[in-house]
Amino acid sequence: MTFPLDDLRRWPDVEAPGLVAVDAADRLILDESAAARTGLPAGRLVVVGDAYGALALGAASGGARGIRVHQDALTGERALHANAERLGLADAVASLPLDAALAQGAQVVLLRLPRALDALRDIAGLIAAHAAPEVVVYAGGRLKHMTVAMNDVLGAHFTRVDVSHARQKSRVLIARGPVAGRDPAPARESHGDLVVCAYGGAFAGAAVDIGTRFLLDHLPATVPSDGTVVDLACGTGVIATTLALRHPSLRIVACDQSAAAVASARATTEANGVGDRVEVLRDDMLGTQADGSAAFIALNPPFHSGAAVHEGIAPRMFADAARALRPGGELWVVWNSALRYRPALERIVGPTRQIARNAKFTITASTRR
Repeated sequence: MTFPLDDLRRWPDVEAPGLVAVDAADRLILDESAAARTGLPAGRLVVVGDAYGALALGAASGGARGIRVHQDALTGERALHANAERLGLADAVASLPLDAALAQGAQVVLLRLPRALDALRDIAGLIAAHAAPEVVVYAGGRLKHMTVAMNDVLGAHFTRVDVSHARQKSRVLIARGPVAGRDPAPARESHGDLVVCAYGGAFAGAAVDIGTRFLLDHLPATVPSDGTVVDLACGTGVIATTLALRHPSLRIVACDQSAAAVASARATTEANGVGDRVEVLRDDMLGTQADGSAAFIALNPPFHSGAAVHEGIAPRMFADAARALRPGGELWVVWNSALRYRPALERIVGPTRQIARNAKFTITASTRR
């Protein structure tokens, strides 16, 4: 029986018409790597960047076991394990951080190419440093998201990079001969008194994106200290770190579902001397926060689910913020003015007032009913 790739689900990530759990690039990576995976000893296959489990579970259905998997998004990781449980393959896969233990002794690596070149550098360097000398990396993606620069990044860490034929607007780069291995290390930039650290794949890198910068300029002068203060979708931890620097008595929770963001935010808080007052968590929205526990939440919401733009992401975050806020607590949001989030904030959270607006962004504060 053919493995039911089309039965895979995205849950707990956004599920909607047009948003898929598996695509042509996943299928091409599996096909190109099939011979290399045949007879592979247990524990020698590594999968990186698997969106919802298609690569790992496709390989497991062919007999692979002891598959080590790293996914940046927590929702993707949870989807992988939900799909594995449903298909009776839960014992075939294990999720690991992007560190030496993930790549150690790997002979075959299946990789969905990340869109950020810095993320690819971190992954390629890690594999080259810790995989077996005979490792073969099958790195694939959709043609519209691939660039020649990806070949160059792989070429810096492998002696040979071959290119597959394109199929259904997808292609695979096949890398062999690991060289110049290195463990990931964060980039570091100073922005006035603030030091920002970023691992590859963190949104905006070690810069401060313009939406976040606008919010920093308009954060309230006083922030409640008698309830949890949260930097939701914290990215590199710029907002949480700034709040901690401005309010030395404040303790803050910074959370993001991205493993790269969480590692970056921890590095940023440590670099600015506030790591003891900012708890950085990998979380799906505010899943670890109790109902009615937060006094103040700051949010610069993402609008991508993987590579797809989807308008339902921010309202889900607004709803979870409303759940976590205590009555009278405030959600401060910066958003692209064209997205017109204010009616949703009024409906989901409560009375909403405009704090600031410029040519591109709007900042609002919504008070929990």
